[in-house]
Amino acid sequence: MAESREWLIQWLRDAHAMEEQAETMLSGQLSRLDNYPDLSARIRIHLGETKEQARRLKVCLDGLDDGSSTLKDAGGKLTAMAQSISGVFAGDEVMKGSLAGYTFEHMEIASYTILIATANELGETEIARVCEQNLREEEAMAEWLKNNLAQVAATFLTRADADSDAAKR
Repeated sequence: MAESREWLIQWLRDAHAMEEQAETMLSGQLSRLDNYPDLSARIRIHLGETKEQARRLKVCLDGLDDGSSTLKDAGGKLTAMAQSISGVFAGDEVMKGSLAGYTFEHMEIASYTILIATANELGETEIARVCEQNLREEEAMAEWLKNNLAQVAATFLTRADADSDAAKR
């Protein structure tokens, strides 16, 4: 049981770092998303959810007397910053960001699915509840992207034919 608890703590730390990375990634994308108001609005909503998800995970870790990992959090933020900067140079930045976002949502979904199963197995009902709430928010964002990426791509292509700068972001 002690080793299982350590895995739960490790995976909660990973999830917290993942949310810190998501916050940096979403903030970077949002700061350069000028010509896609629907996408921008949904990212703004999800950015708020992401900050709250990280806060909830921190509360879980603190409740286990194990704070988040500063090193993992910093590493995640640096990775997201590098991804964000590299997007500036892409002629299809909005599409690259959308692809990365959709992929990242599914990584988060998998992470929370694992955390819920682990928390339930260990009788950590509050941690399972928090992770279920985070999971629902991630699934909603993934579903929104799934339902809207075709329109984002169509808008991008129309704008690319007329003005590549407007298409990019």
